[in-house]
Amino acid sequence: MQGKKLYRSKDKRIISGVCGGLGDYFGIDPNIIRLLLIVITFFGYILPGVLVYIVACLLIPEENDEDGSTIDADYEYKN
Repeated sequence: MQGKKLYRSKDKRIISGVCGGLGDYFGIDPNIIRLLLIVITFFGYILPGVLVYIVACLLIPEENDEDGSTIDADYEYKN
C-alpha cells in the first residue's frame, strides 16, 4: 500500500500551489485552506500566516508530471 504524499499542486495553484496541494492531501477544497490562511494572517498580525506560507513553499516539493519529470512553466521540451 502506497501512502499519500504532500506536494505543491501544479493545477490548483494561485501563488505557489501550497494550498492546492494541502487541499489534495486532505481531500478538501483548496479554497477552505486559503480562507484559513487568510484568517491566520489577519488575526495573527500578518507575520505568522506569511511565515507559514513561506516555510511551506520551501519545504513542500512541487508535484511531478506523470513521467516523473518536472518542467518549468517557462520552458518546454523540444524533440
